[in-house]
Amino acid sequence: MAMVMAALLCLRRRAALTGVAPRLATATRQGALDCRNGDGDSPWVQLPPFTPLDATTAAARAISSRGTGGEGVAGAGATAISWVRRCCPDLPTSLVHKLFRLRKVKKNFVTAEQHRLRRVSAKDQLMPGDIIFLPVHPKESSIAEKTKKFDNRNEIDFLRSLEIYKDEAIIVINKPPGMPVQGGIGIKNSIDVLASIFEENSSEAPRLVHRLDRDCSGVLVLGRNQRSTTMLHATFREKTADALADGTQHVLQRKYLALVIGTPRHPKGLLSAPLAKVLLQDGKSERLTVRASSNAASVQDALTEYRVIEYCPHGYTWLELFPRTGRKHQLRVHCAEVLGTPIVGDYKYGRQAHQNWMPLPLPRTINEELLRKRKLPFGLVVGGGSIAEEQPQLHLHCKQMVLPDISVAVHRLQSDVDPDFSDLEKLNFVAPLPLHMRLSWEILKSVET
Repeated sequence: MAMVMAALLCLRRRAALTGVAPRLATATRQGALDCRNGDGDSPWVQLPPFTPLDATTAAARAISSRGTGGEGVAGAGATAISWVRRCCPDLPTSLVHKLFRLRKVKKNFVTAEQHRLRRVSAKDQLMPGDIIFLPVHPKESSIAEKTKKFDNRNEIDFLRSLEIYKDEAIIVINKPPGMPVQGGIGIKNSIDVLASIFEENSSEAPRLVHRLDRDCSGVLVLGRNQRSTTMLHATFREKTADALADGTQHVLQRKYLALVIGTPRHPKGLLSAPLAKVLLQDGKSERLTVRASSNAASVQDALTEYRVIEYCPHGYTWLELFPRTGRKHQLRVHCAEVLGTPIVGDYKYGRQAHQNWMPLPLPRTINEELLRKRKLPFGLVVGGGSIAEEQPQLHLHCKQMVLPDISVAVHRLQSDVDPDFSDLEKLNFVAPLPLHMRLSWEILKSVET
């Protein structure tokens, strides 16, 4: 309860942005609201009515087009989850996703006779005036309480050692392999839950603006406040929209390094292969796959540029991957199903390629430091997982990201009536390879010579 009420206080401070203050509503207090939705008389947090676009989102769109803050405002919409994030920045991202996953988020539904609440999914588009309701459950505050009480010095120091860059608007870290970004079933610690540890004297915890798979490593960006987070969210969305519109890279660029099994037919190319979710035979788990047509509502267009950087012995290839769109598991599916070269350690999309896996022998010339296994906080292990192991780790690493200077953009948005973002400098972040990928690189170079 304390966490949700804290979110309400922050919402009231931001009431000037929307013109409507949030309030706590219950079925018994609202005579006009019929809450016969399975939750009885439980109280709800009522968010402000949805407004299509605010100045921050408009600015992000202008940054993507290298224009001024007034461009591209008309017709902008938002999903239910993006509106909840914007209105409730103090709720952990894992909790927001959990509420949607458990079908606990509702939206007002108006009929000729009454107002009712109906479930809304995370990606549902909102119309102006739509009102979102969140349930108030005291047990949900446990995530925030655990984070506040977190005092393990070794784990705190380890997390802060991951920082690559920090300014007034963002924090950039080199996420280690095996560290989950978001919470979920069976996950005790994740980046979004522990994000407040990156801040020492701030009431706001950093927020996720994009994702990396649990076993993927590399550059991960967090927003340090609500305004910069909203701007970054919109920048990532515009990246995908721009790529689908004209096939060009704009202000946001990402480069991944991957070791794959097999050799692509061409040394470089652009993969355009729509992705869709399919339910597996157990009826519970799902995976993504390539679909020939992108007309269906459940299919998302996906674009990936690739380039071979090293052909290796034993049928391995090092690739550079440039995702132009940001779809879940996009790089893994494109490598496995389009190129026919699954990523080493990807047992979900490259299961068949790993059935006859044969580890390579370790050359005598390998540096012993690369072979030493060490336990890290949060149950992580450094060392092992290379192509010399029976079960190698995922060999996919976000090596580089180029972003506009969001800190400068935020300052201009706050101080200028009609801010110009056309001359924003680019920030370039590079994350060193994880140990298992460095070791695989050295093994293959040794075999080659």
